[in-house]
Amino acid sequence: MARSQETFNKKEIQNKKDKKRKDKEKKMLERKEGGKASFEDMIVYLDENGNQTTTPPDHSKRLEFNAEDIVIGVPKREDLPPEEKIRQGTVTFYNDSKGYGFIKDSTSGDSIFVHANQLTETITEGNRVSFEVEKGQRGPTAVRVKKD
Repeated sequence: MARSQETFNKKEIQNKKDKKRKDKEKKMLERKEGGKASFEDMIVYLDENGNQTTTPPDHSKRLEFNAEDIVIGVPKREDLPPEEKIRQGTVTFYNDSKGYGFIKDSTSGDSIFVHANQLTETITEGNRVSFEVEKGQRGPTAVRVKKD
Protein backbone atom coordinates (compact mmCIF):
# COMPACT_ATOMS: atom_id res chain seq x y z
CA MET A 1 0.00 0.00 0.00
CA ALA A 2 1.23 3.37 -0.93
CA ARG A 3 1.14 6.27 1.46
CA SER A 4 -0.66 9.49 0.69
CA GLN A 5 1.54 12.16 -0.88
CA GLU A 6 -0.18 14.82 1.24
CA THR A 7 1.35 14.98 4.69
CA PHE A 8 -0.37 16.45 7.72
CA ASN A 9 1.77 19.59 7.51
CA LYS A 10 0.87 20.16 3.85
CA LYS A 11 -2.84 19.81 4.70
CA GLU A 12 -2.52 22.34 7.53
CA ILE A 13 -0.78 24.86 5.29
CA GLN A 14 -3.47 24.45 2.62
CA ASN A 15 -6.22 24.88 5.25
CA LYS A 16 -4.61 28.09 6.53
CA LYS A 17 -4.36 29.48 2.98
CA ASP A 18 -8.04 28.65 2.32
CA LYS A 19 -9.13 30.27 5.60
CA LYS A 20 -7.10 33.40 4.87
CA ARG A 21 -8.57 33.66 1.36
CA LYS A 22 -12.14 33.27 2.71
CA ASP A 23 -11.53 35.92 5.39
CA LYS A 24 -10.21 38.28 2.73
CA GLU A 25 -13.29 37.72 0.54
CA LYS A 26 -15.55 38.30 3.55
CA LYS A 27 -13.83 41.62 4.38
CA MET A 28 -14.09 42.72 0.75
CA LEU A 29 -17.85 42.01 0.72
CA GLU A 30 -18.35 43.91 4.00
CA ARG A 31 -16.49 46.89 2.56
CA LYS A 32 -18.63 46.88 -0.59
CA GLU A 33 -21.89 46.60 1.39
CA GLY A 34 -20.90 49.29 3.90
CA GLY A 35 -20.42 51.90 1.21
CA LYS A 36 -18.29 55.00 1.47
CA ALA A 37 -18.63 57.56 4.22
CA SER A 38 -20.30 60.74 3.06
CA PHE A 39 -18.48 64.06 3.00
CA GLU A 40 -20.73 65.36 5.79
CA ASP A 41 -19.62 62.50 8.06
CA MET A 42 -15.97 63.41 7.54
CA ILE A 43 -16.27 67.13 8.42
CA VAL A 44 -15.05 68.12 11.88
CA TYR A 45 -15.36 71.60 13.42
CA LEU A 46 -13.33 73.23 16.18
CA ASP A 47 -15.08 75.05 19.01
CA GLU A 48 -13.75 78.16 20.80
CA ASN A 49 -11.64 75.97 23.12
CA GLY A 50 -10.00 74.07 20.26
CA ASN A 51 -11.95 70.84 20.82
CA GLN A 52 -13.26 68.84 17.85
CA THR A 53 -17.05 68.73 17.40
CA THR A 54 -19.46 67.57 14.69
CA THR A 55 -21.75 70.60 15.02
CA PRO A 56 -20.90 73.80 13.14
CA PRO A 57 -19.96 76.88 15.22
CA ASP A 58 -22.52 79.54 16.12
CA HIS A 59 -21.91 82.57 13.88
CA SER A 60 -23.52 84.95 16.39
CA LYS A 61 -20.57 84.40 18.78
CA ARG A 62 -18.08 85.20 16.04
CA LEU A 63 -15.51 87.93 16.82
CA GLU A 64 -14.36 90.44 14.21
CA PHE A 65 -10.76 91.70 14.22
CA ASN A 66 -8.36 93.45 11.90
CA ALA A 67 -5.78 91.19 10.25
CA GLU A 68 -3.12 93.94 10.33
CA ASP A 69 -3.26 93.93 14.16
CA ILE A 70 -1.83 90.41 14.31
CA VAL A 71 1.94 90.42 14.94
CA ILE A 72 3.69 87.44 13.44
CA GLY A 73 7.15 86.63 14.79
CA VAL A 74 9.39 88.20 17.38
CA PRO A 75 10.42 91.87 17.16
CA LYS A 76 14.01 92.36 16.07
CA ARG A 77 16.59 93.63 18.57
CA GLU A 78 17.02 96.83 16.50
CA ASP A 79 13.33 97.64 17.07
CA LEU A 80 13.73 97.58 20.85
CA PRO A 81 13.97 100.85 22.80
CA PRO A 82 17.54 101.84 23.83
CA GLU A 83 17.02 100.99 27.50
CA GLU A 84 16.12 97.39 26.56
CA LYS A 85 19.25 96.97 24.42
CA ILE A 86 21.44 97.18 27.53
CA ARG A 87 21.57 93.73 29.08
CA GLN A 88 22.77 92.36 32.39
CA GLY A 89 24.86 89.24 32.88
CA THR A 90 27.61 87.41 34.73
CA VAL A 91 31.13 86.72 33.46
CA THR A 92 31.39 82.92 33.35
CA PHE A 93 34.88 82.73 31.82
CA TYR A 94 37.56 85.30 31.11
CA ASN A 95 41.17 84.66 30.03
CA ASP A 96 43.11 87.87 30.66
CA SER A 97 46.25 86.69 28.84
CA LYS A 98 44.35 85.88 25.61
CA GLY A 99 41.88 88.73 26.02
CA TYR A 100 38.53 87.01 25.57
CA GLY A 101 35.76 85.47 27.63
CA PHE A 102 32.07 84.67 27.87
CA ILE A 103 29.15 86.38 29.60
CA LYS A 104 25.96 84.54 30.55
CA ASP A 105 22.94 86.76 29.85
CA SER A 106 20.69 86.86 32.95
CA THR A 107 17.43 87.24 30.97
CA SER A 108 17.88 84.77 28.10
CA GLY A 109 20.59 82.53 29.56
CA ASP A 110 22.65 82.80 26.36
CA SER A 111 26.43 82.61 26.52
CA ILE A 112 27.82 85.65 24.68
CA PHE A 113 31.42 86.10 23.54
CA VAL A 114 33.34 89.16 24.75
CA HIS A 115 36.73 90.46 23.57
CA ALA A 116 39.12 92.63 25.59
CA ASN A 117 38.80 95.45 23.02
CA GLN A 118 35.10 95.84 23.93
CA LEU A 119 35.71 96.33 27.68
CA THR A 120 35.45 99.74 29.31
CA GLU A 121 36.88 98.35 32.59
CA THR A 122 38.82 95.23 33.53
CA ILE A 123 36.65 92.25 34.42
CA THR A 124 37.16 88.89 36.12
CA GLU A 125 35.11 85.71 36.37
CA GLY A 126 31.96 86.09 38.47
CA ASN A 127 31.59 89.86 37.90
CA ARG A 128 28.11 91.28 37.21
CA VAL A 129 28.28 93.35 34.03
CA SER A 130 26.01 95.37 31.75
CA PHE A 131 26.56 95.19 28.01
CA GLU A 132 25.02 95.49 24.56
CA VAL A 133 24.89 92.72 21.98
CA GLU A 134 25.95 93.06 18.36
CA LYS A 135 26.21 90.47 15.62
CA GLY A 136 29.82 89.31 15.18
CA GLN A 137 31.44 87.07 12.57
CA ARG A 138 30.70 83.89 14.52
CA GLY A 139 27.58 84.93 16.42
CA PRO A 140 26.52 87.42 19.08
CA THR A 141 29.28 89.53 20.64
CA ALA A 142 29.12 91.69 23.76
CA VAL A 143 30.16 95.33 23.26
CA ARG A 144 30.48 98.33 25.62
CA VAL A 145 30.89 96.01 28.63
CA LYS A 146 30.84 97.75 32.06
CA LYS A 147 30.90 96.41 35.61
CA ASP A 148 27.71 96.90 37.62
